[in-house]
Amino acid sequence: MARDAAVQNGVAAEQDFLASVILGEGLPEEAERLLHAAALSYEHEEVALRYLMEARLLAPTHPATLIGLYRFFFYKGRLEECLSVAETCLTRAAIDNALPLDWRDVAPDDAAFGDFDAVLPRFFMFSLKGYAYLNMRLGDYDASAQAIDKLLQLDPADKIGAKVLLGVLERRGQDEDVD
Repeated sequence: MARDAAVQNGVAAEQDFLASVILGEGLPEEAERLLHAAALSYEHEEVALRYLMEARLLAPTHPATLIGLYRFFFYKGRLEECLSVAETCLTRAAIDNALPLDWRDVAPDDAAFGDFDAVLPRFFMFSLKGYAYLNMRLGDYDASAQAIDKLLQLDPADKIGAKVLLGVLERRGQDEDVD
């Protein structure tokens, strides 16, 4: 359990960083207000989700609204819904980076994946890492392994931390860390 919590905390830290970097750029003020209201209403799931959905209606393609939904579903343990948002994030990140829409077709030289300061490629990598993690948690180990392999192709220096996911995936069933 401790190792899985560390992986989950790493994914959450990446979400927090990306949300803070991307949040202000091009986000309508009302959508930002709704995201803030959702955070303040976190304990009231229906209210928070309504705020998040309203923010998404105002800025449907903005990464901040997608990250807000992702984080909400992630922390609430609603992993299937979170996976759906991760897939939407992958599509958004592919469009924003002028990448192939199918992440399997993305090549290392398609974007500055090795530049940890390049926010848009990092958003793509984060989205793919979340996709890999969620598939692992939901028991789709093949999809998780494929996404991890792609992450390692795009980021051979492993700045995004895909090897940690790979280690957890390889140890599944050997200990109590992953179901």
